[in-house]
Amino acid sequence: MPNLDVWAPRVLSILRIVTALLFMEHGLMKLFHFPAAAPGLPSPLPPMLVAAAWIEIVGGALIALGLFTRAAAFVCSGEMAAAYFMVHAPQGLWPALNMGEAAVLYCFVFLYLVFAGAGLWSLDALVRKRP
Repeated sequence: MPNLDVWAPRVLSILRIVTALLFMEHGLMKLFHFPAAAPGLPSPLPPMLVAAAWIEIVGGALIALGLFTRAAAFVCSGEMAAAYFMVHAPQGLWPALNMGEAAVLYCFVFLYLVFAGAGLWSLDALVRKRP
């Protein structure tokens, strides 16, 4: 069996990009109703949801590009932790029942990126290579 460790930095980049694009979609749905309006949200959005949407859009874009990845991932992880404990946890203990699975998963993937970095295919890696 070939050594899969060689692919780890590339797969890390793919995980980062896919996760960030999916995360951005949540903010785009809240603010711009793209690709559709986020279901069940009040109109107009409360200021906390507007702030969350901008964190999702800007943070997601930075993470997708791999630019300032660790800092952006730290902020996004914190947002998802806050979202879980403010919105989902009061509805019950189990994430599968309180609809908080995505928040938990995003929180921990972003927390992983804080420590792992952006991977090989990123602007962070490109900037580090400059003399």
